[in-house]
Amino acid sequence: MHLKRLGIACAALILGASSASAQDTVKIGLVLPLSGQFADAGIQVENGIKTYMKQHGDTVAGKKIEIIRKDVGGVAPDLAKRLAQELVVRDKVDILAGWVLTPNALAAAAVSEQAKKFMVVMNAATSIIITKSPYMVRTSVTLPQIMDTFGKWAAKSGIKKCYTMVTDYGPGHDSEAAFQGAFKEAGGEIIGSVRFPVANPDFSAFIQRAKDLNPECIYIFVPGGAQPAALGKAFAERGVDPRKIKILGSGETTAEQALANTGDAAIGIISAWHYDYKGKAPENTEFVKVFNEMHKRNPDFFSIGGYDGMHVIYEALKKDGGKTDGESLVNAAKGMKWNSPRGPMSIDPQTRDVVQTVYIRKVEKVGNELVNVPFDKIENVKDPAKR
Repeated sequence: MHLKRLGIACAALILGASSASAQDTVKIGLVLPLSGQFADAGIQVENGIKTYMKQHGDTVAGKKIEIIRKDVGGVAPDLAKRLAQELVVRDKVDILAGWVLTPNALAAAAVSEQAKKFMVVMNAATSIIITKSPYMVRTSVTLPQIMDTFGKWAAKSGIKKCYTMVTDYGPGHDSEAAFQGAFKEAGGEIIGSVRFPVANPDFSAFIQRAKDLNPECIYIFVPGGAQPAALGKAFAERGVDPRKIKILGSGETTAEQALANTGDAAIGIISAWHYDYKGKAPENTEFVKVFNEMHKRNPDFFSIGGYDGMHVIYEALKKDGGKTDGESLVNAAKGMKWNSPRGPMSIDPQTRDVVQTVYIRKVEKVGNELVNVPFDKIENVKDPAKR
């Protein structure tokens, strides 16, 4: 009998210790494409997360941060939702994070809403995502935020006629509508448009069709990863010179790897974006230094989404005293302001979406390196649908 009571007491102590340990840990379920054509994007988000934790430690508000990774592979909304459910039910995570691709983020939003879990979208850029759960915030960008600004800038800079080419999925539709609407509102004319498939498109015929119309500019959007370089090469093969027909695109178009693969054919491409690793802010200098030391490469816009996503998580936990319920965390995140490596930014208290500076850049050759050189900027930009 004595041994039985002792066994029960030991079991109680173990359970108590386990419970206390769980209470002293914040589990973050990270869902990213870590294989397939979008794997590099997922890796760069995770690299941004690791860099933030290297700089700020793995304990916040007295609690240990634990990351549980899941590979969603690519555009796989059903799998993304199932992984989010498993993270909540089986792994008992407190926070859902990651989300490179819009279809996956939209699918997982229902899990965030039903389980009342704080969810940080670190990349997926379609405007409506954040409306799908009251417990979500975004730390990347929305395409309308960039492209509405870019469309107005293009028309006001003297471009009168433009052709648009976008990927046929949510972000492409968002970017197309925002650019076209703003460009026309500011006095420009859209003389044609086309949408191409998400998976492995052959760009040549689409580019030839645009070139035949002899537009003053071609506006393009493709998802980050392997496609921007393929598109850049296709422009060169079809003889489209960015110094004669202006090529306008989002930051994916002229990301570091895309420029390296495209070569000098990229010179003259104009882009609008929210982050470049060449930025001169002191916060960025330190971020790039630590990132390079850790990962032996430069950060990109995927990385900064992960980095700032962790900032929001850490600061929300500090602000709410370590509470991990969705309502406490999202309320702590609303209205948050800070100086990111990308520049001043905030989380809009009404929409829970990101507010930031949009930079207009042109690809130039500086020494032997192709770089995006900023020559204009627009500050405190919100998603136009949420102003």
